[in-house]
Amino acid sequence: MKSNVGGIDRIVRILAGLALIGLAATGNVGVWGWIGVVPLATGLIGWCPAYLPFGLSTCAVKKA
Repeated sequence: MKSNVGGIDRIVRILAGLALIGLAATGNVGVWGWIGVVPLATGLIGWCPAYLPFGLSTCAVKKA
C-alpha cells in the first residue's frame, strides 16, 4: 500500500475522527458518530481506499 494521504489531510482526518468518536461516546450525536473510526483509521494509516478509483493523492510529490 503506497501512502496517498498527505500531512494536512492526515491531521484533519485524525481530528475529525476523534471529534466524532468523542461526541458519540458522550451521547451527543448518537451511534452514527462512531463512523469517526473510518477517518481516524485512514489518517493513522496514511492510506485511503476511496482515493484509489479516482487516482487521488494528497501526498507531496517528490522531486527527482
